[in-house]
Amino acid sequence: MKWKNFGLKGKMIALISLLILLVFLIFTIYLFRYLSDMVEEQTGQKALSLAHTVANIPEIQDAFELSNPASTIQKIITPIQEASGAEFIVVGNRDGIRYSHPNPDFIGKKMVGGDNKRAILNGESYQSKKEGTLGLSIRGKVPIKKDGEIIGVVSVGFLNGNIQEIIQDKSKPLFVALVLAILLGMAGAVLITNYIKRILFHMEPEQISQLYYQNKAILQSTHEGMIAVDHLGHITAVNKNAREIIGTDAEESEFIGREIRALLPVPQQITGLIRDQELILGETIILLNGVSLQGEQPGAVYTFRKKTELAGVVKELSRIKQYAHAQRAFTHEFSNKMHIILGLLQNNETQKAMSFIRKENHSQMTRLNFLTKRIADPLLQALLQGKYNQANEWGIEMTIHEESRMMISFSLERQNAILTALGNIIENALEAVRGQKNGVREVSIYFTDIGNDCVFEVQDSGTGIEDKLLEKIFDQGFTMKEGDYRGVGLAISKKMINDVDGEILVESGENSGTSFIIILPKKGKSKDGKIPRIHH
Repeated sequence: MKWKNFGLKGKMIALISLLILLVFLIFTIYLFRYLSDMVEEQTGQKALSLAHTVANIPEIQDAFELSNPASTIQKIITPIQEASGAEFIVVGNRDGIRYSHPNPDFIGKKMVGGDNKRAILNGESYQSKKEGTLGLSIRGKVPIKKDGEIIGVVSVGFLNGNIQEIIQDKSKPLFVALVLAILLGMAGAVLITNYIKRILFHMEPEQISQLYYQNKAILQSTHEGMIAVDHLGHITAVNKNAREIIGTDAEESEFIGREIRALLPVPQQITGLIRDQELILGETIILLNGVSLQGEQPGAVYTFRKKTELAGVVKELSRIKQYAHAQRAFTHEFSNKMHIILGLLQNNETQKAMSFIRKENHSQMTRLNFLTKRIADPLLQALLQGKYNQANEWGIEMTIHEESRMMISFSLERQNAILTALGNIIENALEAVRGQKNGVREVSIYFTDIGNDCVFEVQDSGTGIEDKLLEKIFDQGFTMKEGDYRGVGLAISKKMINDVDGEILVESGENSGTSFIIILPKKGKSKDGKIPRIHH
């Protein structure tokens, strides 16, 4: 089977096992050499120590003066050799003639090896490794002295073959331990490989590579801006369109590792989905979507686009949503009134039922006629009608001042800005008074196009806003409500009104309600820059 046909698991097990074998082979060679050198050094020291002992025996020193030194020295050396385990202990004179030897036949003959000169001539004690009559051996050489004069030499030797047997005996436990370590390493390789395969979803490298290039192609081909972050909020991927929307020519690598909140005002953490959340990015309003990623290293993926790219769709959708919301509130109100009429008829209160119907019909027609005659923009009419029905459904009294009028037509950009800002402000006013259990729950609206400005004022009877919070009311992310993804409506409203040369003002105090004023010059910004004071 060819190497490329092996899967990731097989390749990793083979490579890790090969690496372990290579490491242990090098370690074994080094350890064997170290052990050999250590045993030889210890053996040499033992030989040298024994040679010193023999050289300092007085009887041996005195025997050199006898006519037949060998007969005395051999008797002394033989038991020492047997007790010490040395392969040989040879005593010779200055000429290298042996006076003792394990083989008596070699006594009286010249010592071989040629390694006696340093001891005899220089009086040195040392170790050597030479070939002798018994074979290659490690020797300890010590001069024999008497009265300060060198009279001979002692050579104690251990055969190299015996030393190698000692080394092999000492190495056996080591080799067993090494084999066990190799087996454990191979078992570990299998466990590591299984773990890696599991965290890679059992995919092969080729599949991972293909998936990477596919994801990269998707990331760059997506029309929306896309940014991926890790669990710490650091950017891990960003596409070209995201960089264009942010307004930078920087390369992707310059974004990797940066904190996303330094670029986008996204929530600190997301636990589910974000759907088309409006945010302000510099001078641009964007629609943000996000989804959290689960796993051992969680994170999130954000996609966003400019709101202007969907202006037509958003405009049509806004109309539909306002119409649907108005119809829902109207249906709820109509259902309640139908139940009242049904109850009157069941109780044979026909006249009261007819009177109630005429009254409600007059009220509805009066409001519709007022909105039609006083407001030229049909979308603005629909917005106020829908908010009126919503207020009625919530049990809130919403009134429009009788002197209100707005008979000019707006451009598409101004129309969107007014509908967004006025819709958000009225919604906030309704929510501010909805939760009140005691006191009057009222929202009053006034608008006029008299003069150089178009002015809208929304006043509620809520608890008001503390002075220290007023300066933050238009900051993105600031909210006094509960729930996720709050604190963007007023920020976007102010941004859109400012973009069409208008402004939003707010006045409030504790327990005195809140008043929002939208000022939109008919032709650019107001010349005097003064804030009109509205009296009604």
